[in-house]
Amino acid sequence: MTAVAIYTLTSASIAVLYRRLGLVSLAQVSLMGCGGWVALRFGHGFKLPFELNLLAGGLFAGLIGMILAYPALRMRGLYLALITLMAAGGFGILINVIQFPNGGGGFAGFEVKAIGYLPRPAIAQSDAAFFSYCLIVVAVGFLLIDIHERSRAGRGWALIRKSEAAAMAAGVNVTLYKVWGFALSGFLAGIAGALLAGNLQLLDARSFPPAESVMIFALTVVGGAWHWYGAVIAALLYRLLPAFLNNLGVDGNAAYIIFGFALIHALSTAPRGLAGQLSDGLKRLRKTEPSA
Repeated sequence: MTAVAIYTLTSASIAVLYRRLGLVSLAQVSLMGCGGWVALRFGHGFKLPFELNLLAGGLFAGLIGMILAYPALRMRGLYLALITLMAAGGFGILINVIQFPNGGGGFAGFEVKAIGYLPRPAIAQSDAAFFSYCLIVVAVGFLLIDIHERSRAGRGWALIRKSEAAAMAAGVNVTLYKVWGFALSGFLAGIAGALLAGNLQLLDARSFPPAESVMIFALTVVGGAWHWYGAVIAALLYRLLPAFLNNLGVDGNAAYIIFGFALIHALSTAPRGLAGQLSDGLKRLRKTEPSA
């Protein structure tokens, strides 16, 4: 469930780009890896409190997100998705070379025989306490998204999604707001990566393949990018369903078959995802309730 909370924030970082700007990023899991790498390096190298490691990981991933925003100034749709997927592939190659810090010396902080664990927050040493800690951080992340969507940035994003030409005619700085959106998305993904580093207390390069970015994006669409609880549904499908199948004695990889059918269902009959269907169903129930 801690992993579900962490990947809820990752899904929310994807949804804010897709929902507000109509842009597709297939590099969010790699941005998580960036945030986790910096959190581990700061934790081992500078012995900083976990909260500062968390913030450093988020800011670094936000900076990488801003760099990824520049292709979005010229392209969108399939081409932008391919560019971000290539960036994720590049991260996978790079991280396999330098590895995640484990308490070793040098810039990378990695040594083959060293095993260093990232200390958790002082107030969240146990698994249960760290789960609560993650819930609070995720709630703050959703609040940050909501503040942006209600601000001038949110209004600018809405105009850009509708029509970039109309946005420019209205005086909206399209470049600024696209970069802003990618920075916010990267920051949230980096925070999620730092939380993952705190949960596991070490990270492995094999945990961030490009295919996982594609999967979490697809599940964000299935869950519903237009509702905040769509990110929760996506994370439940991504982390909880395979574990549940394993507990039943079924290979957890069978979940990918379910994900495929769910994606086809979402694209053909539920463009707003399962969260949208749930919301519509609740509205119909309220309308059919007898009046007092």
